[in-house]
Amino acid sequence: MARKASAALVLLVSTLASAQKLKPITERNYRVFRGNGTPASLDDVIEAARRVTVTFLGEDHDDAVGHFLEARILGRLAGPDWALSLEMFDREAQGVVDEYLNGSIEEKDLIAGGRAWGNYASDYKPLVVIAQENHMPVIAANAPQRYVNLVGRKGQAALLGLSAEAKQTLPPLPYAAASEAYRERFQREMKGEGSPKPSAKPPPPHHGESEFALESQSLWDAAMADSIAQFLNRHPDKHVLQINGSFHSEYHQGILEHLERYRPGTASLVVTMTGDKSFPSWENSKMSGTGDFVIVTDPHVPPSRQRRPRP
Repeated sequence: MARKASAALVLLVSTLASAQKLKPITERNYRVFRGNGTPASLDDVIEAARRVTVTFLGEDHDDAVGHFLEARILGRLAGPDWALSLEMFDREAQGVVDEYLNGSIEEKDLIAGGRAWGNYASDYKPLVVIAQENHMPVIAANAPQRYVNLVGRKGQAALLGLSAEAKQTLPPLPYAAASEAYRERFQREMKGEGSPKPSAKPPPPHHGESEFALESQSLWDAAMADSIAQFLNRHPDKHVLQINGSFHSEYHQGILEHLERYRPGTASLVVTMTGDKSFPSWENSKMSGTGDFVIVTDPHVPPSRQRRPRP
């Protein structure tokens, strides 16, 4: 297993290096802290992940160091007791993902049929390679983008008119509204009051000033939580490593709040990865409490070739 995980890491690092003519990413490019700012290590993260049911790795989608860390963490955890869950595939793609994992279809068909994000090859392929080589399930966790856009335009009520087949790709309706703390954080982000980062988070799923922007964001959160909950209900002895944009899991909000509704008492760990000019130091005002662990990544490493998901 260790050999296979190392091969995937080599794939990720070589892809990033060849595309951007970079020096290889190493331990010099990140620092691990606990949520209160005390120094920690990647070993501490791995040990804590093994003690819980779901570990959330919150990323900035174009953070090359974050993608390196995801492959490294998954490689160390990979095995028959684990599953990988990805924001980057929606629930309609589950069958396509399964066909790829069992060798029935080629990668080009996974990318086309699964509507993979534009940066799949550089940033997420190494994770799928690790999962495939270790016979791990991969959960296509997100809501279909067209329904996220529908909610952004017309509100959650618009989902009620969909067919029964369409609703199978969604969390139970109606899904819960965002918590007040999440709402306040979302509104600050929409107003641009968050601290800018070299590897900035993408804008919310529905752009602009729509009154339903938060409802569309919550659909993403609820769908990913429901996908994880359904998987664990079928496989209660497994652990899940969930990859998502950090906003969806920071402060144990977002996905975790919905997961508690769908599967109360599920033990979870939040690891937030953030590129910040304070690197390699801790910036308490920005980072405290954003995760059980916060990994500060080197902002001088050029971003990966991130593209927005297909509409």
